[in-house]
Amino acid sequence: MSEEKKSANRIAKEGVVAELKEKFAKAATVVMVDFRGLTVEEDTALRNEFRKSGVEYTVIKNSMIHLATEALPYGEQLKSILEGPTAVAFGYEDMIAPAKIASEYGKKTKKLAIKGGACDGAYLDEKGVQALAELPSKEVLIARFMGSLMSSVSAFARVVEARRKQLAGEE
Repeated sequence: MSEEKKSANRIAKEGVVAELKEKFAKAATVVMVDFRGLTVEEDTALRNEFRKSGVEYTVIKNSMIHLATEALPYGEQLKSILEGPTAVAFGYEDMIAPAKIASEYGKKTKKLAIKGGACDGAYLDEKGVQALAELPSKEVLIARFMGSLMSSVSAFARVVEARRKQLAGEE
């Protein structure tokens, strides 16, 4: 009976590891945090923030994370940060959201500590995650890009109009 139970437990763990491998492979950004000290209310608020931004946030055993990431290019580097309780935020569409939410919440509560993570297949240490968090949102970046395009077009139009007036003798 013990062998059956053990194998059933092992099968369940293998399923969890397979699911985690899929999440790590699919995620654009992964941020790992130490959540010690958060109250239930604070953790619920953090989960809600992540959920609003389309980020999946879950607590995972370090051994499961290690098994799921050992084949990834950054798996060995992640191993070094897998100490103490670990929660993982998986960002699938917005690359900045997991880092930004974790960073802001850590600053607000002084209890959430960023351990590290990965972005676009590359390992990020704590400072790398913080740098990612400081990037402007996708919408802001698009607006800035469009603004710079429009300013170039506007400047070109002014030059052409000034030349047209000069040639027409209007100046």
